[in-house]
Amino acid sequence: MTNGGVPIKPAKFNYLRPSSLEEAVHYLSEYGEDAKVLSGGQSLIPLLNMRLSTPKYLIDIGRTGGLNYIQEDGESLVIGALTKHRDIEKSELVKEKCPLLSEAIRWVGHEQIRNRGTVGGSIAHGDPSAELPCVLTALRGEIVIADVNGEEIVSPEEFFLTYMLTSLQPDQLVKEIRFPIIKPTSGSAFVEVARRHGDFGLVEVAAVVGLNEAGSFSEVKLAIGGVNSVPTPLVDVERLLVGKEPTEEIYKEASDLTMEMVEPESDLHGTAEYRRELSGTMVIRALKQATIRAQGGRVM
Repeated sequence: MTNGGVPIKPAKFNYLRPSSLEEAVHYLSEYGEDAKVLSGGQSLIPLLNMRLSTPKYLIDIGRTGGLNYIQEDGESLVIGALTKHRDIEKSELVKEKCPLLSEAIRWVGHEQIRNRGTVGGSIAHGDPSAELPCVLTALRGEIVIADVNGEEIVSPEEFFLTYMLTSLQPDQLVKEIRFPIIKPTSGSAFVEVARRHGDFGLVEVAAVVGLNEAGSFSEVKLAIGGVNSVPTPLVDVERLLVGKEPTEEIYKEASDLTMEMVEPESDLHGTAEYRRELSGTMVIRALKQATIRAQGGRVM
């Protein structure tokens, strides 16, 4: 079946359903580049239907045991790769330990997508406009990758290489994501502009700030998505802000520096210059919201 000459059904493939992580990585080791991993399917299924991806083997890990969990481990909130977005959205532990993630997850698609989509799938897909990679980058989190030889832990900067390309090898899969716990005295904010609610963001910013007794920034973590080929930590902006008081002048400096750091491209959703200007505006918005929350206020 086609739609205007475009296939809307996938090419033939062999379907495999492992029941354990060990079985899944064994399949990946055996079939490698001929295989694709299916978890929630919210990104892969459209690619299969349009035949932009034509694997010989589809490895459905949806019922693989032991990969669906949200738990506290030391200074991290550890989330299994098969955990649904909706589970994160409803989790009281996430709201308490990582409110930035709790806020960002509501921007992911629509409720039907969050009911099926998984955190591991979102990270492995590597879209620079996706919300979870932006949050993970801002928090300097970690990705746990598994293969037949064991596990390795990589940073977002190591994992996200360019648009829709990660360091994940054909015989590897994402096992879990580790989000650093946010201090109760810190404030966080996730802001996004999209053409419609549920679309990927044109620009998104994740921010965490801490204030000292004098009211100056003692800690700042910032990342931006949708404007570069990967979610980007705004390290220079963070350095600019630490030790400074949250004033309109310093926010303006942070905005100007952000616009120097991003490298957006024009597309049908907006020009490069529009995205650049929007980046500066969104950084100010995220910083102000996070600062108010760190001061004990609320942002409606």
